[in-house]
Amino acid sequence: MSRSVSSVSSSRSGSFFAKLLAILSMALTVVLVDSVNADAEAANPKYAGIVVDAKTGNVLYSENADRLQYPASLTKMMTLYMTFEALEQGRIRLDTPVPFSAHAAAQAPTKLGVRAGGSITVEQGILGLVTLSANDAATALAEMLGGSEDRFAQMMTAKAHALGMTRTTYRNANGLPNTAQMTTARDQARLGIALRQHFPQYYGYFSTRAFKFGTRTIRSHNRLVGSVRGVDGIKTGYTRAAGFNLVSSVQVDGKSIVSVVLGGTSGPARDAQMRNLIATYLPKASSRGGNSALVAQAAPAPEMIETPAPVQPQKARQQVAPEQVAKTITATQPPISAAAADLSLPHKGPLPDARYQVAEAEVAYTETSAPKSENPLVAQTMPAATKVKTTSFKQQAPVVAPAAQDNAAVDHVTTASTNATPASAAPAGWVVQVGVSPSRQMAMDLLESAKSKGGKALASAKPFAVAYGAGNDQVYRARFGGFDDQRDAVNACKTLKKAGIKCWAAAQ
Repeated sequence: MSRSVSSVSSSRSGSFFAKLLAILSMALTVVLVDSVNADAEAANPKYAGIVVDAKTGNVLYSENADRLQYPASLTKMMTLYMTFEALEQGRIRLDTPVPFSAHAAAQAPTKLGVRAGGSITVEQGILGLVTLSANDAATALAEMLGGSEDRFAQMMTAKAHALGMTRTTYRNANGLPNTAQMTTARDQARLGIALRQHFPQYYGYFSTRAFKFGTRTIRSHNRLVGSVRGVDGIKTGYTRAAGFNLVSSVQVDGKSIVSVVLGGTSGPARDAQMRNLIATYLPKASSRGGNSALVAQAAPAPEMIETPAPVQPQKARQQVAPEQVAKTITATQPPISAAAADLSLPHKGPLPDARYQVAEAEVAYTETSAPKSENPLVAQTMPAATKVKTTSFKQQAPVVAPAAQDNAAVDHVTTASTNATPASAAPAGWVVQVGVSPSRQMAMDLLESAKSKGGKALASAKPFAVAYGAGNDQVYRARFGGFDDQRDAVNACKTLKKAGIKCWAAAQ
């Protein structure tokens, strides 16, 4: 009897150990395959990656993090940011119908497949974007929020720049191929942190693994959610030109990181590299901090408005209505701290001017007889330029596609003062930026309003506007210059903040 029991026990014990060995063998195989895939991915010439401590802003890992690349469906992260913002403002609700135009319905897969004339709810659109990466739903949301997808893309770009994503340009809402639609790994990390910090009430949607749409069950493309401990989103992306992209957010044991992989050779290789980055750098993240937002909350996106047409030589500038002035897009940057600067750029300095080197600037103007505006909110007419040699900048050429070079940001220094004195080159030294506007006139109005609240701190400051970008992407940075040192600029910014005006100080 004892031998029989012993025999059974031995048999069961042997079976248990055999199963255990099989499981360990499989786990070791997965680890080795992931390691090989991760090493191969890091050697991929299109690869770019970054890991940021989401509590401190410290960059734990970076490779090609500032190289221009295609975002693919990571674009939908900004589409969702704009949607969450509209929800927070009460402009839409989760049950608001989202109509599908013929243009939205005609978008290439992946898609929900709603016909033109049909509709979904805002919540269904959000779920469609975070799980299926539905291109038709992204376009429908864009048309509802912006009036058209093109105008919404302009809003997305303005919002990106306001958040400090200075090398990102959007042309559509879904990420389908467009050679002018570019971003960087660093910019996507900033957006990932902003989504989590600015909209905690909606961020949970990114961890959705499946949802019911009609009779269909749609499952998430993000394989790391639910399979890697602590991963709570965010977004996958793929086009042939972009490669396989992924932004992941991880929160474990009081530590938090956002990691980005761009240009992957395949879905499994991209995922393996992301697992490797998480395993390597999450232990190095801080378990302290996190008391303030790393990415400053940008002003809410305004309703799209028509900006004044470009002024022809020898003609007065059109007046901007006060209600348009009120809708100026205000850009806020995070405080110039080591953490914020580290997240923004690989070296200390202002955003984004530190990325460019001024080669030459020569601006000469002559007086004109253009009438002055009677509206005190509108800056006086700029004297017409008889000779303008714009500032040229040397910029890193994008390695993804030659066509994308046409979209490289080039600053044209267009300075002015609110008392219509002849303009000159942007003042040297320290500057204080108070916002970004879609037109130069609105930037000058923003400066006029800020100066009235700045008191003595801005008494000798020189307001000027700097154009950034080109074509539909062009925005104007509203700045005060003429500060001799950092202390004066910082004190002026503190005064403005007390008056309710967000700003940041930096060396010109």
